[in-house]
Amino acid sequence: MMTANEIRDSYKKFFESKQHAIVPSAPMVIKDDPTLMFTNAGMNQWKDIILGTRDPEPRRRADTQKCLRVSGKHNDLEEVGHDTYHHTMFEMLGNWSFGDYFKEGAIDMAWEYLVDVLKLNPADLYVTVFEGSPEENIPRDDEAAKYWAKHVPEDHIINGNKHDNFWEMGDTGPCGPCSEIHVDSRTPEQKAGSGKSGRELVNKDDPQVIEIWNLVFMQFNRKADGSLEKLSMNVIDTGMGFERLVRMMQGKHSNYDTDVFQPIIKAEQDITGLKYFTFEEETENPISKEQDDINVAMRVCADHLRAVAFSIADGQLPSNAKAGYVIRRILRRAVRYAYTFLGQKDGFLYKLIPTLVHEMGDAFPELKAQQQLITKVIKEEEDSFLRTLDKGISLLDKAMEELKAQGKDQLDGVQAFRMFDTYGFPLDLTELICRENGFTVDEEQFNVEMQKQKDRARNAAAVENSDWVELEQGEQQFVGYDYTEYNCHILRYRKVTQKKNEFYELVLDATPFYGEMGGQVGDCGVLVNENETVEIVDTKRENNQSVHIVKQLPKDPAAEFMACVDTDKRNASAANHTATHLLDYSLKQILGDHVEQKGSFVSPDTLRFDFSHFEKVTDEQLRQVERMVNDMIRQDIHIDEHRDVPFDEAKKLGAIALFGEKYGDKVRVVRFGPSCEFCGGIHATSTGRIGFFKILSESSVAAGIRRIEATTGRDCEERLYQMEDILKNIKSFFNNAKDLQGVIQKYIEEHDHMKKEIEGFQTQAVERAAQRLVEKAREVNGVKVITSVLPMSPAAAKDLTFKIRAAVDGSLLCVIGSHENNKPQLSIMMSDDMVSDHGLNAGQMVREAAKLIQGGGGGQPHFAQAGGKNVDGLSTAVDKVIALANL
Repeated sequence: MMTANEIRDSYKKFFESKQHAIVPSAPMVIKDDPTLMFTNAGMNQWKDIILGTRDPEPRRRADTQKCLRVSGKHNDLEEVGHDTYHHTMFEMLGNWSFGDYFKEGAIDMAWEYLVDVLKLNPADLYVTVFEGSPEENIPRDDEAAKYWAKHVPEDHIINGNKHDNFWEMGDTGPCGPCSEIHVDSRTPEQKAGSGKSGRELVNKDDPQVIEIWNLVFMQFNRKADGSLEKLSMNVIDTGMGFERLVRMMQGKHSNYDTDVFQPIIKAEQDITGLKYFTFEEETENPISKEQDDINVAMRVCADHLRAVAFSIADGQLPSNAKAGYVIRRILRRAVRYAYTFLGQKDGFLYKLIPTLVHEMGDAFPELKAQQQLITKVIKEEEDSFLRTLDKGISLLDKAMEELKAQGKDQLDGVQAFRMFDTYGFPLDLTELICRENGFTVDEEQFNVEMQKQKDRARNAAAVENSDWVELEQGEQQFVGYDYTEYNCHILRYRKVTQKKNEFYELVLDATPFYGEMGGQVGDCGVLVNENETVEIVDTKRENNQSVHIVKQLPKDPAAEFMACVDTDKRNASAANHTATHLLDYSLKQILGDHVEQKGSFVSPDTLRFDFSHFEKVTDEQLRQVERMVNDMIRQDIHIDEHRDVPFDEAKKLGAIALFGEKYGDKVRVVRFGPSCEFCGGIHATSTGRIGFFKILSESSVAAGIRRIEATTGRDCEERLYQMEDILKNIKSFFNNAKDLQGVIQKYIEEHDHMKKEIEGFQTQAVERAAQRLVEKAREVNGVKVITSVLPMSPAAAKDLTFKIRAAVDGSLLCVIGSHENNKPQLSIMMSDDMVSDHGLNAGQMVREAAKLIQGGGGGQPHFAQAGGKNVDGLSTAVDKVIALANL
């Protein structure tokens, strides 16, 4: 039986023999594409080729791509764990042809690999072809059907509808019919027992008759009005689920029973002491509902562990925004299943990391390299969410108590939605807890609230793009490394509407404008000719080209323009970017080689740098880093730039590849003395142009991730003036003393001495007041009653009541009204027998009396305090307490 690793290798070797370039997987987390957070298909990294903005050579490629499908139209999250074949993170084996072979080649190669190489039984294979769409004037894909007829009988070729068999990149853009290959993996007994052929179960959600490979034939471009036009270049894009393929090859009926997942599930069993039943074991002996819950939970944890670990390795930490929120949601779903069904009340998932790294670390070295970081982040996230779970369950218990008191048996959907929105409680968890306590949940109302939130999010993010208006053919040339002004023409433009704001996006044939990428903001400036000036307010990066944002379209879009970058902002951004390189190098020297960049943001006035490190950086270390950076600035080291360098050659130059970054065959290397990095950003021509570097703050942003915020150049100068002014002002307070530090120290010591003296006087005053009040105590029915209203701090009033209690033998009721800075306070102290024998409660009494000082409070049965706003009501409040005591 082939192992998963052997199957992966066989795929690569087969397509290599078919003249395909074998390329590495792109990171699962996408950093520089505003339209997509995660790689959800193998074609994502080729979008710019498919859209015609990048050269398609080599025209044949193949790889295995890490993918994540948990948002947008590809959202399988809620199915994961409940069935045997859906996953969040999965590997997609793919082969591409850009203007080379088309349908016949793709079909022949797929068949050869599955049947001749892997020896799958042809009788178990079924294929689908697009049935056509009369309303769009697209005929049935007879061409694909003809090529399939060479390999399979007619009854194994099935017509598929637009949902299953017409692939689209989005609402607009490249699209085309596709052909799916399905495998009937049922046992002979299951086939005989069902009385149905595999053909009847294709695309019917049968867990044993599943799609394994999708061959997409991109041949159209969808325009904004919904119409289709032919692409200039036909594209083959195939995707095969690796986990499903391994399942077929290993003769299993569940992806989770293969060697992709079983080692993790075994580790789960070892930690929990619970048993997992494989598909075969379930079939032989039907399992209980409780055991099924355990099975589902173990599958969820095994799947989600991979998704979260690979995301962190690719540079995406859990957070409350965008991609980070998706990762946090996946992790919390796993924690919830482990908590509810596996009895794991403490962190659990992080204990599985060693097993994951052992099994997949060789194929994906980023897991090994980042193991410590992945473990720390997951453990901290688990601990945090478990605290939230406890708090949420406590609130839910309280809500159920109130329902019981009201005689109701249903939790309203608004409360259920609040549990979801605030505490991460999915509806099924709230329903589970309620059901165990005899309550139901208004699911319909919950769904209404959920839809409201989705509508709000959709409206906030709604972007409407018109079609690109093509003025000229051609690829964009970026000249921004060498020029800040350049003659250009507009290649194409389109109108964009977002939140009722309208603007235009322009693509130039040649541009000096840097599009936002790699943490560096995009350039702004103007397009100018003798007839008009058009302001470029921002530049974004999309499909590997600079897209210029303008509020008004030029009067004559076909005219020639001079593109002029705002050099003041460009130079300030460049200085900050270069400073991050020097900072990165210096941190490695001072803290150690484990330091790795985990994110950065540079703009004309911002320098932020995130890096891996597992403890707070000391003030001394930060000063060492600053000194090292500023020393390199004073050396005025000139940029040593290498463009279009082969990747392997760049590594020999000393450039360090970052995990989670996608590098092409050719890369740019930027060196400033000992600092050498892969980088496509804009830099200062020499370090001296940075001027000066100063760290402003160092903090934690996540487990194992620290953040430094710093400033450079003119901003440093302004901050220096501010500090100088503050220091001068402070000196003036102390008669411009030469030894300012000594004078301040003397004042502090004198202050502390006087504070102690005052506290001594206050203590004596409290003792005298206590003695005086005890002497004046009146007795009512055997109870000593002490009342007074005094100018006194809240702390002194509390001290006074305790001193009175200590001085009085027998029954006591003491009520002190105090005030300081026009703020009233009411204090009640009683002896224990007043609580036990007289049934009094100071906490309840003070709440009632505090209404007279427009306040509130509480406390213990024998002692309570309340604050308020109305000093004039103090005497009345004191009398109210005595009245409530009913002595």
